[in-house]
Amino acid sequence: MKYLLALTIGLLTGVALFVAGLVYNPLFSKASLSPLAVTDSQTITLGYPAVATETIVTTNDGESRTKPHPEKVLQLWEAPIRQTSVMAALLWDGRNRAAGFGIKVSSTSEKTRLLNGQAIVDSIWYVYLPGRGSLFIEQTENYWNYLRDIVLPARRSSSNTWRGTWLGNLSIGPGALGTAKVSGGSGEFRGLEMLAVELLSVRTWHADHGVIAGEGQLVIELPSETSIEFETDEEEQL
Repeated sequence: MKYLLALTIGLLTGVALFVAGLVYNPLFSKASLSPLAVTDSQTITLGYPAVATETIVTTNDGESRTKPHPEKVLQLWEAPIRQTSVMAALLWDGRNRAAGFGIKVSSTSEKTRLLNGQAIVDSIWYVYLPGRGSLFIEQTENYWNYLRDIVLPARRSSSNTWRGTWLGNLSIGPGALGTAKVSGGSGEFRGLEMLAVELLSVRTWHADHGVIAGEGQLVIELPSETSIEFETDEEEQL
């Protein structure tokens, strides 16, 4: 009996050490600085709500902690799209003024390897800015830092809630510097190839509802040779 007890304790200790090593492994980097944070090129910043109830529509398989909004929206429960979520929201600029409309489609990637610190999501954005044109954004995202820094602490909390200030860079590709690929679709952006990153800011997260307070942000770098004439983020700060 004592050998069985010792074996059980040993197994539990091993599991605990494994989980601790996985969560606190120094080889898994913290949220990194955005590659565009030090760019000399002009950028466009577009904000969007990270809270489902603040979007126009959010839908998924209906079993996610982020509940579809509005309640009667069709859910993506069919097998081929069960791992997919769709969100449509109004976008705002650097001065919190209405700037346009965006649709994001995300799918859990088969490349996810939690043991390697990779919680991979493939996503695309369609962005329409009235009077300017449209953009198509393709990217790969890694939510490992988000899971480690927010979701796991919330799960360990007696209230199932995390509160704080968290800002993370989600984009890790397909660009060589970990940036998203942006293609101009129409208007002033037609024919342009650009880079972008997506950032997420969270202040409150609950295990049953997901993000309760937070915002997302798209930062798009314009080509250095572009001749587009509109108010960029640099001009807005003057």
